[in-house]
Amino acid sequence: MLQNEMGSTMKMNFNLNLIQTQKLIMTPELKQAIEILQYNAMELNDFINEELLNNPILEKITTIGEDEPVPEKADNEFEYDLDKGEKKEIDWEDLVNYFDDSRPMGNTTTFTSDSEVNYDNFVADEETLKDYLAMQLKFSKLEPQVYKICDYILENIDDNGYLQMNNEEAMIRFDKTYDEIEQLVRLIQTFDPPGVGARSIKECLLIQLYQQGYEDSLEETLVTSFLTELGEKKFAIIAKKIGETAERVQGAYDYIKTLEPKPGRSFASLRDVRYVVPDVYVEKIKDEYVVMVNESASPRLQINGFYKNMMNQFTKDSLTSEYLSKNLQSALRIIKSIEQRRNTIYRVCKAIIEYQYDFFEKGLLYLKPLNLKDIADEIEVHESTVSRAVNGKYIQCPNGLFEIKYFFQSGVKGSSGEGVSSESVKSVIKDLIEKEDPKKPHSDQYLAEELIRRGINISRRTVAKYRDELNLPPSSKRKRF
Repeated sequence: MLQNEMGSTMKMNFNLNLIQTQKLIMTPELKQAIEILQYNAMELNDFINEELLNNPILEKITTIGEDEPVPEKADNEFEYDLDKGEKKEIDWEDLVNYFDDSRPMGNTTTFTSDSEVNYDNFVADEETLKDYLAMQLKFSKLEPQVYKICDYILENIDDNGYLQMNNEEAMIRFDKTYDEIEQLVRLIQTFDPPGVGARSIKECLLIQLYQQGYEDSLEETLVTSFLTELGEKKFAIIAKKIGETAERVQGAYDYIKTLEPKPGRSFASLRDVRYVVPDVYVEKIKDEYVVMVNESASPRLQINGFYKNMMNQFTKDSLTSEYLSKNLQSALRIIKSIEQRRNTIYRVCKAIIEYQYDFFEKGLLYLKPLNLKDIADEIEVHESTVSRAVNGKYIQCPNGLFEIKYFFQSGVKGSSGEGVSSESVKSVIKDLIEKEDPKKPHSDQYLAEELIRRGINISRRTVAKYRDELNLPPSSKRKRF
């Protein structure tokens, strides 16, 4: 016992107490379902391909042969009731039995004479910027030592055409003076495309000006001494400093804009192109919009009949049976999660189309404000589920290709009390600016007043915010002299 200053005692002992508490535990199955839901088309395919390698019981449902009948309940037996928004009960034993023994093991693909050669697999040989420069170097007829130095310089030119090398590096490597290396750099800068081998944007523009005969010109002066002010379109200030008119400075600026700031851009490889695979397609059939989840982006899976039969040939205690049972449970979880993903995305997109029906019918100006809670309440799920279902996914519709998140817009109030989406307001602002008199461009205050006259209640600050998001400069920088 311990005794304090007041003389009282305090007992210290160890006891075992049972306490009943409630807390939410996320099971591995739930974690996997959440991960699969937030995969986009490409990520889901990568995940499925990896699982197909790791789990022999799992296989894709491929094209059914001509003599193999299609089951009456194929593709829809273990799904949500999409029309009623209700989830059907899944019986795991029925799910396993559904994939009957007649299904062939592995993928079944029928090849015809037309499909023996796929010309999409043939890619044309592409000439890169370095290949093009190396070819010009070969025709320059240089001495071997000089050629070697120039080749080294070419290897230090990036894909944009800029030289990423200090002369000192080459001086040490080849035991040459600074002027000797600089002379060879100047030689490379005479190659095509114009501006290649520059070490800064200023040098790149000057090379192009000199090659086009603009030495000792107003354009050279602007690039050499006023490049920052030129980018900010301070034509009147520049004109005052050099004793020119604002009209001439602006005309020189217009010509400088025609020069190429990235000489190597024209040699961009086709392999750098990134394609978007839509997760959802929307088509208008008669007077109704039909939602279709991209089956190629989320392929259907099945249990391999060969291994399912094998499970009945071993006792439950055997290692083989244990291995197969473990993989079977994993395969069933993946199938269930992918089906849930497909149905959740379907329901979310269907609700979006119903809410944004005017947009699909009439265009961008009729896009309404929408948030995650609206859709979550409509399909009776949590907001986080809707967020995962739309994040990074795309929808192909008659209006074009959009990220699904595009339809969730903030907005302002219209004169009738209904909301007007920010994208619709931006469209109106852009249209007003495109039609303005360039000598008297509209101010943000004028744009706000014009929008109010059109029934859109908006402040000048909000107009300025939307204009900046459209990458449109203010009226002072849009003015033509």
